[in-house]
Amino acid sequence: MIASSEVMNELSSGWFLEHAWLIPIIPAIGFAIIILFGKKLPMKGSEIGLISMLSSLALAGGAAMQWISRVNSGTEEQFIAPVVRTWNWWQIGGMKFTIGQSIDGLSVIVLVVVAFISTLVQLYSTEYLKGDRRYTHFFAALTLFSAGMLAMVVAEDTILFLLGWEIMGLCSFMLIGHWWEDGANSRAALKAFFTVRTGDMGLLIGISMLYFASNEWTTKELGVSGFSIRGISAWALSGEPNSRVILIAAIALFIAAIGKSGQFPLHTWLPDAMAGPTPVSSLLHSSTMVVAGVFLVSRLYPVFFTGFHILGSGGNFITIIGGITIVIAAALAFVQNDIKKVLAYSTVSQLGYMMLGLGAGAWMPAVFHIFTHAFFKACLFLGAGSISHSASHHSFDMKKDMGGLRKVMPITFTTWVISTLALCGVFPFSGFFSKDEIIDNVGHNGYQLFMIIGLIGAFMTAAYMTRATYLTFFGEARGASAGIHHDEHHDAHASAHDAHDSHDAHDAHATDHADQGPHESGWRITLPLVLLAILALGSGFLNAVPFGEKWERITKWVEPRHSEFAPELHHAPFTWSKAGLSLAIVFIGIALSWGISTMLYTRKDKRLVGLSERNRVLRAGYNLLINKYFLDVLYEKVIVKAIAGPIAAAAYWFNQNILDGILHAVARFSRVFSGWVYRNIDQRVVDGTVNNSGKATKGAGGVLAPVQSGKVSQYGALLFSAAAVAALVLVIINS
Repeated sequence: MIASSEVMNELSSGWFLEHAWLIPIIPAIGFAIIILFGKKLPMKGSEIGLISMLSSLALAGGAAMQWISRVNSGTEEQFIAPVVRTWNWWQIGGMKFTIGQSIDGLSVIVLVVVAFISTLVQLYSTEYLKGDRRYTHFFAALTLFSAGMLAMVVAEDTILFLLGWEIMGLCSFMLIGHWWEDGANSRAALKAFFTVRTGDMGLLIGISMLYFASNEWTTKELGVSGFSIRGISAWALSGEPNSRVILIAAIALFIAAIGKSGQFPLHTWLPDAMAGPTPVSSLLHSSTMVVAGVFLVSRLYPVFFTGFHILGSGGNFITIIGGITIVIAAALAFVQNDIKKVLAYSTVSQLGYMMLGLGAGAWMPAVFHIFTHAFFKACLFLGAGSISHSASHHSFDMKKDMGGLRKVMPITFTTWVISTLALCGVFPFSGFFSKDEIIDNVGHNGYQLFMIIGLIGAFMTAAYMTRATYLTFFGEARGASAGIHHDEHHDAHASAHDAHDSHDAHDAHATDHADQGPHESGWRITLPLVLLAILALGSGFLNAVPFGEKWERITKWVEPRHSEFAPELHHAPFTWSKAGLSLAIVFIGIALSWGISTMLYTRKDKRLVGLSERNRVLRAGYNLLINKYFLDVLYEKVIVKAIAGPIAAAAYWFNQNILDGILHAVARFSRVFSGWVYRNIDQRVVDGTVNNSGKATKGAGGVLAPVQSGKVSQYGALLFSAAAVAALVLVIINS
């Protein structure tokens, strides 16, 4: 620790790194301004959201440049210490709560990504939600949402981490349910909130366990509390932790990550979150909320590394969940007609890759996949929004309202194809350099079965994205893309299942494009698409392992070296033979899916059309997928009903028989007691005393009335008699 402190003092930090805590503070202040004054501003508060995110992006960019300079000024053998600033928040007994920042390579890369994507989404939203009835509130929630993620990233301690985590959970509820008038949207928001809250209990348990288990050691050895993330990381690698305690804490924390990052079996909320506006989907699914669980595992990686014995175990809780998630989510993407739901399940699958990498010791490739995935997935979601906004009359149904759009939307089409190739992992697009590295390192670290699962997932990704691309941009124009505007609500059953089918009907500007026919979107939509597509193409070269160590810039800037706060990890040597196998699998998936899509959707080959209805096995498989493995039925009809039903019945019985019984008994007693008080106290004592006083006064008045005769002689006689009596009394007393 002393050596680390010396290194920290030797290396300059810079203003941006020392004041990185301002990055989440600025959008938090922006949120307050939008809420208080937004409706009175010229752009209804959206200018404040955009300015605040641009400011955060500038600060994050400055911090990134200074961090890179800090790393480059050190030596290969040095541990580049994070820039830490803490303030005492409050203290009770021996428990001290601090709040502050810890900025290292991981923090910097995520800060830049979140601020950049958030800025583009803010710009995109000014056009996409123009005229919305809750325009100001949307930008307030969107700005606070980004602030929560940024606060979580800079957090030095688990308390601030938890605060940012919970802010995102609240804002996601508001944003997913932005158009809450539709019952489906409200249900989707509630489903997301409660499902994530189920996992969040694990975070509270894990943080509490780590505090009480590590506080004594971290206070003695490092002078920090058991809430310090650096302290917990050092404790986890020190050999001090009880193996059972740290295992249970790691499981609890990973349950929180499962809920937040939509991993099996708590992934069911994430596709339904498409009920929110498309900019929300893009931000939520690319760089903020769903990445929070992956960031949790990355940030507290020593806890998981030690708790699950990651290297050499051949399988653990994280790899199992990640592997399952990759395959089941990719399979669900094949049966979706809704373009946003295809992308939603794609996000779930890609998050599975990140978790698989973390579980198998491929920390750096997993973190790099967070970086590259943010760009191409945000571009794909915003591309889907561009199609809905300008070509499909606010519909997201690929089969019903799309087709042939490549000719009328050249910018959207080009950016979509670039991002799709990046998602599939095609060389030289960014996804190749991150996802392929995950698969390679998983196999290198002894997880051979999971490497095969990763290759299967790569084939499935290429296939379902090719299907989505074909249905959207190729073939004949259908429905709205052909100029046919039909009622999106005609299928009540479909609307019940597709939570966001109708959400764009709330747009006040929906009619602005109704009579123009399919066309390219405006610059405020296409500019973010172009910028994201450029990054989807080129960001992989920041860590291009195939070209040698000099190209591994992200590894140098982000991965801790020679640190007591991070485990020592090794990287698989790159070989083109392994990469060639992965690329061949991807191209086979693309070609096979393209051929089947052509035969099925354009040529209408009778051998394929209706095949799932004719074949019993295929029909069973299709029903399993279309019903999402019946997990919603299990949760809502079995678990929730089995738990919530009896609890609700018991609560109702308790309310009716116990609480209401007590209230009724108190009411009856009060009524009887008040009657007794009325009859005995009020009527007999109080009123009796008053009445008797009146009678006595009246009687005395009657007795004394004759005395008041008005005759002076009588008054004189009475006075003389009184004086005589008084004199007689005095004589008797003094005798």
